[in-house]
Amino acid sequence: MEAIKLICSACGQANRVPLDKVTATPRCGICNEPLADGRVRDLDGETHDKIIRSDGLPVLIDYWAPWCGPCRVMAPEFAKAAPGLAAQVRFLKLNTQDYPEIAARARIQGIPALVLYENGREVARLAGARSAQQIKDFARQVVH
Repeated sequence: MEAIKLICSACGQANRVPLDKVTATPRCGICNEPLADGRVRDLDGETHDKIIRSDGLPVLIDYWAPWCGPCRVMAPEFAKAAPGLAAQVRFLKLNTQDYPEIAARARIQGIPALVLYENGREVARLAGARSAQQIKDFARQVVH
């Protein structure tokens, strides 16, 4: 049976999930948090790096900051886009104010910035506030 690895955004635990169970809202074996339920999750610095490096699904990360007006406008749009792609792309957020070293390493020059990672590498980037439909279209055009 084929399986993928999903890293829990809450505790950082690697979870092996059978491919046919990804759409059934799998949960972390350690903390019981949902792994791919279509909700946006906040990341800490350590989990950010682990998910990019090891996750079996593509991840779309919204790099944002609480003082950023366009970031606050886009947040509900990002959340609206996530459920329709739950089994294909994980939607995550990283607060660049709390983790400036990660933002620098990711070459984030302006926020909000959406970066799509797949198999440990960046595959696409989109700058500026976007609608839910634009976010879904962006994720769909680059995810195989």
